[in-house]
Amino acid sequence: MKLITQRLALRPLKDSDAVDIVRGVGNLDVSKWLLVVPHPYTMEDARTWIEDNKAKWRRKKREDYTFGIELTEEHKIIGAMSIMHLSGTQGTAEIGYWIGPDYHGKGYGTEALRAVVDFSFNRLKLRRLEAGVFAENPSSGRLLEKIGFRNEGTRMQAKVSKATGQIHDEVMYGLLARDYLGK
Repeated sequence: MKLITQRLALRPLKDSDAVDIVRGVGNLDVSKWLLVVPHPYTMEDARTWIEDNKAKWRRKKREDYTFGIELTEEHKIIGAMSIMHLSGTQGTAEIGYWIGPDYHGKGYGTEALRAVVDFSFNRLKLRRLEAGVFAENPSSGRLLEKIGFRNEGTRMQAKVSKATGQIHDEVMYGLLARDYLGK
């Protein structure tokens, strides 16, 4: 399955993506804002993550979708975006993402997030999406707000970055299908 946008292809990860993944998420300026990504991030970490995600794509009952964000003109992975903790019963899921530092500020995150939100509400028929970002990373919150997510509050000292070991406040964002789709 692929989600195609003007400049991107969001698709399942392949073994050949490992080098691009290490280059992007292996940068401390990226991994320090992520919950479960170690630093340094190795080729073995990338290969394990790719294999884990390939196994998740094969499951009949899906709880996670992770898309590699491929910049189509360069045919390389510049980031990843996930729909996690999907609950069909509740109609909810969580969104997580990263974009390599060389690709920040070019609108790729907005383009990818819009495609994943569209997929979540139109294809998966979810009712609500949420995302948590470290309070010290306001650009991630601005990305969510561009799509229509609302700041729902801050959870104090809620998360620890695996890359740095630092404790962070987590700003919670939510988006309802009815608000996004205008229904």
